[in-house]
Amino acid sequence: MCGIAGYSGYQELPPERIARCLALMSRRGPDAAAYYHHVFQNRHIYLLHSRLSIIDLDSRANQPFRIGTKVMVYNGELYNYLELRDELKKLGRVCATTSDTEVFLQVLDVWGWEGLDRCEGMWAFALYDEQQGMLLLGRDRFGEKPLSIYQDASGVYFGSEIKFVQALCGKNFSVNLRHLYRYMVNGYKALYKNGSGFFEQVTDVKPATVMYIDADGVSAVQRYWTPVFCPDPAMTYEEAVEGVRERLKQSVKLRLRSDVPLAFCMSGGIDSNALISIAKRELAYDVHGFTIINTDSRYEEQDMVACSVQELGIRHTALPLSTEKFLPRIRDLIRYHDAPVYTITYFVHWMLIESIAHHGYRISISGTGADELFTGYYDHHLAYLYEVRNENGLFEQSKRAWEQYIQPLVRNPYLKDPYVFIRNPSFREHIYLDAPAFAQYLQADFYEPFREQTFTESLLRNRMLNEMFYESVPVILHEDDHNAMYYSVENRSP
Repeated sequence: MCGIAGYSGYQELPPERIARCLALMSRRGPDAAAYYHHVFQNRHIYLLHSRLSIIDLDSRANQPFRIGTKVMVYNGELYNYLELRDELKKLGRVCATTSDTEVFLQVLDVWGWEGLDRCEGMWAFALYDEQQGMLLLGRDRFGEKPLSIYQDASGVYFGSEIKFVQALCGKNFSVNLRHLYRYMVNGYKALYKNGSGFFEQVTDVKPATVMYIDADGVSAVQRYWTPVFCPDPAMTYEEAVEGVRERLKQSVKLRLRSDVPLAFCMSGGIDSNALISIAKRELAYDVHGFTIINTDSRYEEQDMVACSVQELGIRHTALPLSTEKFLPRIRDLIRYHDAPVYTITYFVHWMLIESIAHHGYRISISGTGADELFTGYYDHHLAYLYEVRNENGLFEQSKRAWEQYIQPLVRNPYLKDPYVFIRNPSFREHIYLDAPAFAQYLQADFYEPFREQTFTESLLRNRMLNEMFYESVPVILHEDDHNAMYYSVENRSP
């Protein structure tokens, strides 16, 4: 995990801008910092990197990293780098380091961007070919690692954080007020639906895409992965369960690869405890879990956490929730995020990462995406009732279970009704709850109806996929990344 930034264009950047950008990148990469500059015809290429050493701690793995005429900076981890290194070795490609960085560049050198299909990991990278004057930018499939871009008449600026881009181009970007209104009225689930951000003219390289910038400055975007809903009707329930179990074990195993110590974010939920149980019981890892202790009975999970700690025999650190210096601290967090904190949960998460860093860990593992993959939200239960509405026995049994275990916990007034989707499958007012009331507090008029993508005709699965790619997971990944990087910690999400 590191910080990257750069520029492709007709302007030679002043040294003070480069120095300013590298200084801002120090939280993402406290262990080393460097930059690369090349001129192709009349076009300048700059690649900046700050390193948080995770795999192969030797300086030989520092970036910018070169193989032949190709130079790369990248932020992230290639989890299956050992397997890919073996593949490359069979092709006569021998690595000079034990880093995943070299393997990643070798993969791109041998197979081009199509080689990303072989890669399991998280990444935002910039790859420059000195021979062709071509720059390639890319992000991982889910957008775990950020990559912002700004284009003007002089060229293209990019970076892991907006402040890096501002430093390189020497400009202060204007706030996108409409996006700020969108956040204040419709909430965090509206933030990643239309490509807008909190600053005018600043966009992101989209997840699962690569962006080419040729020697003439002409850019093009290519998508290398597209999620497709294609269920296997022949698969049995038992096969599905076993398939998930084995894939989750493998996912955790790969994400335990590190040359530095790692810790687990731990709650009382199934998500983090599934990961911790696999690490401890299946992989014999010496787990250290970290938990925020909340005295609010609506959110308090201390009994469940204590049960897991005792059952699994793991090391555990509990951090009491505190409001001490809340206002100055949240100001600091907002400044670092270059955006509002999307939900107050991520102020608490930031405190947890602080404790993890204080204990000497450089990696945190979290259960991001479990609710979206395994139906963890209240409206999922009601969407499921819609899906089984014509199976009388199953519907009644499921409805009774919902009434006994779920309904007493639900506070959203729309989701107290088990028939809400049965009466109207298009109902979504529960998502932008109270938006008209929030809009009344603004001086400017703002209204934006809820929209979603169509992946499949299944109500439940379509909602889950929208949450995965547009509504929930992008928000969580952004907050996870920035919170962890503030304390020079890499966050991983199996």
